[in-house]
Amino acid sequence: MRCVDFFRDRDMTAEIILADDGSSDATVDIFHRAKISLGHTGLAFKVLRLPHNGKGADIAVASRYVHGSVVDRPWWRRVMGDVYRTVVHLLVPTDIHDTQCGGKMYTAEAAKDLFVRQRLNGFAFDAEVLFLARGNGYRVREIPFALRQRGETSIDFLADAPRMFRDLFLIRLNALRGVYRRR
Repeated sequence: MRCVDFFRDRDMTAEIILADDGSSDATVDIFHRAKISLGHTGLAFKVLRLPHNGKGADIAVASRYVHGSVVDRPWWRRVMGDVYRTVVHLLVPTDIHDTQCGGKMYTAEAAKDLFVRQRLNGFAFDAEVLFLARGNGYRVREIPFALRQRGETSIDFLADAPRMFRDLFLIRLNALRGVYRRR
């Protein structure tokens, strides 16, 4: 058990949890036998029995706007972000609080399906992909995120805003024209 070796090598106390969502194989029995064979390790072992609900979220999105997030950035950056976020919600509904935070993870299936259909690069890229995800029934989960931003930004709101807003209109237009349909 690599986890045991990891914690033991570092003289750490920990709890190793097996999340079993209704498996029909011998996973739980193997876990218990491994725990017994290890003897006293200073580690706790637990089996968490869960109902089988299928896979988790297709997309995980780091979000500055959900409970548990910590955001420390200049007030003017927050205002710029709030203005853009409001326009995104009006033009490109995604049901996501924060489309622009850079941290996102996709299942292979979701990535292959969505990225082949997205058309834009730049600031609106994330909004476009999440708009497509919403329209195609993908599960999206927002994860709390810590952001500490003290330095300058590469975004020049006056210079970049026209292109940012144009791209949001393009997403809406592309949707109306059927550009995003599955091939």
